[in-house]
Amino acid sequence: MNPASRKAGIEARAEVRRAVRSWFEGQGFLEVETPARVPSPGQEVHLEAIPAGGERYLITSPEYHMKRLVAAGLPRIVQICRCWRAGERGSHHEPEFTMIEWYRAGAGLDEIACDCEALIEVAARAVGHWPVVDVPAGRAREGKPEKLAVEAPFERLTVREALSRFAGIGLRGDESVDELCGSAARAGCKLGTAVTWDDVFFQIFLDRVEPCLGRGRPTFVFDWPLPLAALARRKPDDPLTVERFELYAGGLELANAFGELCDPDEQRARFVVEAELRRQRGRAVYPIDEKLLAALADMPPTCGVAMGFDRLVMLVTGAESIREVMAFADDEA
Repeated sequence: MNPASRKAGIEARAEVRRAVRSWFEGQGFLEVETPARVPSPGQEVHLEAIPAGGERYLITSPEYHMKRLVAAGLPRIVQICRCWRAGERGSHHEPEFTMIEWYRAGAGLDEIACDCEALIEVAARAVGHWPVVDVPAGRAREGKPEKLAVEAPFERLTVREALSRFAGIGLRGDESVDELCGSAARAGCKLGTAVTWDDVFFQIFLDRVEPCLGRGRPTFVFDWPLPLAALARRKPDDPLTVERFELYAGGLELANAFGELCDPDEQRARFVVEAELRRQRGRAVYPIDEKLLAALADMPPTCGVAMGFDRLVMLVTGAESIREVMAFADDEA
């Protein structure tokens, strides 16, 4: 790593952090701190937690404890914290990384999307790159440097619209895995070893859709299918779809937001299903967080989002690798 480049990345990171904190304070958010070592790091099928001793794990996200704080009467909270995920390493990934996570009680996903637009503006202005940022060759679709306009409003698509536009696939959300595989084959998607519904969907999405998102300007992808609900609530007018968006910009997946599920019985049922899926796939099965489930009954309608802070800095500085914006990568510690 070029020392001058690393120095510039560290300095930019500090400027962005300062600007982000100031923005949240101006919006009336309370900054909180929650535990880094927890007994239940979540049941997400595709994430692996890192053991931290004493039947504890390092958090993959502060989500569970932040929801408990919302339920306890803190309606607008934010946290900028370290998170850990085993086996994640690459130009956009490190096992230890920084997350911005925030929650708004009584808000809808549109408000959270507006927050994301505002934060990207704040970050870009902090490093003097507004309203256009550079996309380096390594993150550009054609392998040549590009420009990305980051002035709001960003593009908004639904999952169904994105699959139709970029893969020619019409998604209902209740297809069998065989039907989904057939759609993928007709669209020319390579599925590799994917055999389960979620794996087939993600292979289609990664192969045909994700490379097309966030080009020219950032893209929100709303309305995810129920099998990918995680902790998101169903849409009242479409039970096959959940209130969730992901944000893509310049070759980066930046944020993942939910209209939060507040029904403890439905959330427990989902945890049980996810635990069984983890067991079937030979992954560690973590304890169900009973304290979270107890808190959900008291949580008001809420939306929340997690944004990768390192990736936000990458976006506004034009960095090609996450290592350019970190003082020390995992193998340098």
